[in-house]
Amino acid sequence: MGSEHTLEKQSGACHGASLRLLLVGADTLQPLLGRGLAPEAAWGAPRPERLPRRAEVPSLERPDANPNDLPAQRWGVVAPEGPEGDALLRALAPLIEYREKEQGAPASRYRVPADMDVTAAVRWRDGVYRAEEVPAEERPRYLLLLGDLHQVSIELQHVLAQSAFVGRLHFAQPSGVPEFGGHGTYAEKVVAFETGAAVKEAPDVLLYTAPDGSAETAAGQALLVEPCQKVAESRWRPRLPGMGLHVLSQEKAGLEALLRAAGEAHSGVMLSVSHGLGQPTQGWASVEAQRALQGALHLGAGQVLSANLLRGTPFLPGGMWFCLACFGAATPPRSLFHPWLAALGQQPGHDTLLDDVLRSLPRPGEKPFLSALPQAALANPQGPLAVIGHSDLAWIFGFADITSGASSRASRIVSALEVLVNGSRAGVALDALMRFYRDVNDGLMADYQLRQDALTEGRPDPVDPERHGYRWMLRNDLRGYILLGDPAARLSLRSATA
Repeated sequence: MGSEHTLEKQSGACHGASLRLLLVGADTLQPLLGRGLAPEAAWGAPRPERLPRRAEVPSLERPDANPNDLPAQRWGVVAPEGPEGDALLRALAPLIEYREKEQGAPASRYRVPADMDVTAAVRWRDGVYRAEEVPAEERPRYLLLLGDLHQVSIELQHVLAQSAFVGRLHFAQPSGVPEFGGHGTYAEKVVAFETGAAVKEAPDVLLYTAPDGSAETAAGQALLVEPCQKVAESRWRPRLPGMGLHVLSQEKAGLEALLRAAGEAHSGVMLSVSHGLGQPTQGWASVEAQRALQGALHLGAGQVLSANLLRGTPFLPGGMWFCLACFGAATPPRSLFHPWLAALGQQPGHDTLLDDVLRSLPRPGEKPFLSALPQAALANPQGPLAVIGHSDLAWIFGFADITSGASSRASRIVSALEVLVNGSRAGVALDALMRFYRDVNDGLMADYQLRQDALTEGRPDPVDPERHGYRWMLRNDLRGYILLGDPAARLSLRSATA
């Protein structure tokens, strides 16, 4: 795939060799890292935080069981401690009862304190989730986290996602006050789609690239969407002859066209590539404005796909959405890229370039939050069942290798899409992507060990700085993807089997 798709064919080698970011200012709608960064900018990036007890090494609870077999894999919920957690569990009761019936056993209910850091998350996983007295066959591998990121931390979500199928569900008003009605609506939607008559043999597949004229979306079209289209035509359609394939790009990809196509794609799988909205030049007018718009999608020509447009408009009914954009899923308590960008911004030539990007990153003391756009889509009765999106800055590294002339590595994201097209559960799709994360994380940690060994033994540094910088960027980019919605949700297809 990489030998067939290179960005030079479409937008020039200078674009392909840059570190490019899918983020625009909410007022200017212009890319905040317009000319990109040279690959050398990542050579001196700081080592990622060392996580305790190899937290990112996968440990499958039932490795010999079908991952889609809920009675074998089990399902449970994780809610925050206190009255708000109680209310969230009550609001989601229809879905909990349905999953209990599906697996033939009570759903495990876990309660966790707020703002857990990674150390506390690992301690909870090992001491509570993996408690010695709980038989492995009763430990749920599907876990639905309830609450916003300040209640059930994103660190816990990431730690659990290395040994379980994890999703998150939360609905809130722009003020941050929980909207419990959204939970009930979502629960009823999942049950209705999964228990209703499955009239389709294969899903519709919708591939979308925002026609904004930027180098970033050009890279997305050439290195991700076009390879995905070829895979769909050559591999998926022959074994799923009823599959519909719709590709929206260039002049055909305006807001009206996207809403029309997504509204018609019942039980479909959609991939969208666009910039996410970041902070305006003068800052957000209020926290409410930031929560309402950060991570909304810029579609070009001044058009924005925001939460307000999806609250009552049919949009991928009963489907699955892979949304590629900065902050498309969430804004974290701190960006994995902040220490590197802040240090880089002190160097001559980078200060002005990085100012706008740094302003869009979360500041100490600010509450993290789920983006309003996927919340609106999931709360919509005629919206998707799950959304995979980014919870940090989204770069092109998830689908491109800039060390070889910006060649395609679309297979990382295509692997997750294929799982969904096959009718598997949403959590299995995210895990397909996380396997690539774990591989590159192991390679990056091996680099650091090689450097340390060489330093101890007085030998020259054996690590190629370009490859090392690429691994660092790719590791942190892949780590940002999370699943919103029930990880056990699946398309309503006759071909889907338990």
